[in-house]
Amino acid sequence: MDYTKTVRAAAAQFSPVLHSRDGTTEKVLEAIAQAAQSGVQLIVFPETFIPYYPYFSFVQPPVLMGKAHLQLYEQAVEVPSPVTDALSRAARSYQMVVVVGINEREGGSLYNTQLLFDADGTLLLKRRKITPTYHERMVWGQGDGSGLTVLETAVGRVGTLACWEHYNPLARFTLMAQHEQIHCGQFPGSMVGQIFADQMEVTMRHHALESGCFVVNATGWLTAEQKQQITPDEKLQKVLSGGCYSVIISPEGVPLCEPITSGEGLAIADLDFSLITKRKRMMDSVGHYARPDLLQLKHTTQQWSVLAAAPPPPLAEPPTPQPEAEMTETYE
Repeated sequence: MDYTKTVRAAAAQFSPVLHSRDGTTEKVLEAIAQAAQSGVQLIVFPETFIPYYPYFSFVQPPVLMGKAHLQLYEQAVEVPSPVTDALSRAARSYQMVVVVGINEREGGSLYNTQLLFDADGTLLLKRRKITPTYHERMVWGQGDGSGLTVLETAVGRVGTLACWEHYNPLARFTLMAQHEQIHCGQFPGSMVGQIFADQMEVTMRHHALESGCFVVNATGWLTAEQKQQITPDEKLQKVLSGGCYSVIISPEGVPLCEPITSGEGLAIADLDFSLITKRKRMMDSVGHYARPDLLQLKHTTQQWSVLAAAPPPPLAEPPTPQPEAEMTETYE
């Protein structure tokens, strides 16, 4: 692993085009082009940004959200599809590593999915959030451990988690144990208020310190008009405010740029990989500071499916030869 290079990264905070997969995808492509003008080599977009995060599920009771849920089904992204093809072409065209959250549709289910494209356009990772949070369980299915993996990319070893997965210490440790150099965090943003942003800051800075890696964290943004689209209730519109914290953090837990807490924009910073060694020299939580003789983590990497191939039946064994009975001659 190269700890001498410098990488320019961006956390993208934008509003989606509500109810439009194509509209939001176009905003992603425009943001990639904009970032390329600043020499960005890695860009991270918010949680389930394409087509949009299901904010409706946070402010509507399940019995009333059927129409909005079905609309999300209609606009969700299949993998592969024209959307993933367009993202792949953009990554390849600008030689940029791209991490984007989507609502993935497979058959009759939706999933909170993170896609990681390498700088040559290859889709390296399609992982699903392992456990949707609270209201999200009415919208998405569960992921599995196969996506908890750190991958070698053009910018280094990259790992990803979505939102409150960062409150699962074993999920984070799984990535840490694979020596991630850059961690990509994704949150919905525009929810819960300032307390959400405050908690997010603590969580992401702590992961940077504990993992000894850079953190690129992206959150979404809703305009006043979009909040009105989601709910006419002014009290609930206030619930869809705040909670934005798009930022880049060093392995020493220090923000490397001014966090974006409102509006749209790109948080850009240079990642000096020598800071990883500087931090881990003091405390490598999966190396010299670990005690595997006392504490170990079991990681199930199997990809689960409702259709599992049954093992072939065992071959019939040939009968075991029996010893011949002794012949006894009788004489009269």
